[in-house]
Amino acid sequence: MHSAVQPTDAIAAVTHANPYPWYASLRSGPALVFDPALRLWIASRADVVREALANDALRVRPPSEPVPRAIAGTPAGELFGLLIRMNDGEAHALHKPVLQRALASVDLAAAHAATLRTAVGMRTMSLADIAFALPVGAVAQLLGFDECELPQLVRWTRDFVACLSPLSTPLELASASTAATELMDRFERLVAARSAPAGSLLAAVQAAAPAPLSRALQANLVGLLSQTCDATAGLLGNSLAALAREPGLRRKIGDRMERLPALVAEVARHDPAVQNTRRFVAEATTLCGQPLAPGDAVLLVLAAANRDPALNPAPATFELMRPDRRCLGFGHGSHACPGQALACTLAAAGLEALLSNGLDTDALLERGWHYRPSVNARIPVFQ
Repeated sequence: MHSAVQPTDAIAAVTHANPYPWYASLRSGPALVFDPALRLWIASRADVVREALANDALRVRPPSEPVPRAIAGTPAGELFGLLIRMNDGEAHALHKPVLQRALASVDLAAAHAATLRTAVGMRTMSLADIAFALPVGAVAQLLGFDECELPQLVRWTRDFVACLSPLSTPLELASASTAATELMDRFERLVAARSAPAGSLLAAVQAAAPAPLSRALQANLVGLLSQTCDATAGLLGNSLAALAREPGLRRKIGDRMERLPALVAEVARHDPAVQNTRRFVAEATTLCGQPLAPGDAVLLVLAAANRDPALNPAPATFELMRPDRRCLGFGHGSHACPGQALACTLAAAGLEALLSNGLDTDALLERGWHYRPSVNARIPVFQ
């Protein structure tokens, strides 16, 4: 999918048919560029992005607004405020190691099998809905939920995730709070009702955490579902787009499903689901020699950094078996995503399920696709 019209700015680029030539132009300019319309400093080179991610003066939320104003004081806002990926400092330092240990112990073969099982019950759904529901359902299974509970958990998760976007409507914000309440209630009951199933992700979290499991950690179990939702939907969808768009790629895969993890890894670099992330200046600092003041915001364009020739040779080329592949889409340093291996496994298993069920990627290309409105997530919607 290509377009001769260039993106108007770094936010519009997220859902542009092909933002990558524009990203290359941005990357060839100054290390930091200020966009007065967006009121953001913009970083697009790999070295600058990595320096920013390692700078302790840059935070994931504005210090004056730890929870977005639109949901502050609501159940959705309470849940948001407990998520470690939305926090710095003590809460982050306390809870992230627990999730890191738990996610590192996940049996990826079991995650693959859970995704294939979940896919069986979703064959009549639209491709757009499968992209969201399949990864969330698989993680819910790994956490120990029964199969009959998955459809409702998926609906609540999608409703909650809507509040994370500044594009949300008042109705979506209200639905997000209802969903946050229901999800927290379900996790409280899951934790209290019975021992976690052996080998489940919940059992791994309980083994890594002090007993009893705190409300904050229960909120971060909900966070595993919400983070899986959009990010893995984009990873799965962009992998399908690559199969449709890249010449000869479907033939290289053929029936060799063991190559799908390599495909997903290259998609995560070449056309990532998370195109950018923001950082907010908490105290005076410098980034690549540019002074930054408290209150400044920096947009880190991860998708541009992934295609920096200094990070990956021949970055515009899609290489299925790329050696020494490097990717910043899952973060870097203290905020690196501990669920990277799980997310890639879910997306690869989702691809396997769809291809084994006869999905025609040539037909996808003929019908085309557009991208779901978003300020940072690149999620294709197939016609």
